[in-house]
Amino acid sequence: MAQRFDCSDPSARRAGIDAAVAVLGEGRLVVLPTDTVYGVGADAFDPKAVAGLLAAKGRGRHKPSPVLVGSRDALDGLVEDLPEKAGELIGAFWPGGLTLVLRHRPSLSWDLGETGGTVAVRMPDHPLALDLLAAAGPMAVSSANLTDRPSPEDCDAAFGMLGDSVAVYLDGGRTAGPVSSSIVDLTGDAPLLVREGVLSAAELAEVVPDLIVP
Repeated sequence: MAQRFDCSDPSARRAGIDAAVAVLGEGRLVVLPTDTVYGVGADAFDPKAVAGLLAAKGRGRHKPSPVLVGSRDALDGLVEDLPEKAGELIGAFWPGGLTLVLRHRPSLSWDLGETGGTVAVRMPDHPLALDLLAAAGPMAVSSANLTDRPSPEDCDAAFGMLGDSVAVYLDGGRTAGPVSSSIVDLTGDAPLLVREGVLSAAELAEVVPDLIVP
């Protein structure tokens, strides 16, 4: 049976983070709030756990899970050569609603799905998410909904869709809203806007003027 923690209470918050770290280490799933919507997460380095995440959502490997990190330093363990423009975008918009597609280290023993050697990575601007990531390390996190259902903005909605397929629910109250992060692909010759979300193309182009907007 899933455990749920009301993280508005400091003692429950601490207990919830401890419980979440423990179940992640066992290859199970956690629901957590982010600065956009609620997400469902697994240990990014546990292929069976990531497969369980995709299965819980009813999502195929052709839609690999993004990865959330709790700090800029955590990115160094995932990416071998960080492009200069990635550093500029991170400096301007992290933590926040910007996901960067980068080439990950070939040596990493993970399986996020069919990524083609890339990873979509973000540092969320939510204190509870950041505290969990600091304790647990990088997590594969996708919106806590069943495929083709609305992304949840509160813990009740996430539980209604995922139920006991998730071991721990961290209830951090209502999130900011359903607008997704913006995605910029930095694996090519110039930054490519994959998805315009909470950050507009104009805002991003102020930092990387050669941004390609399809």
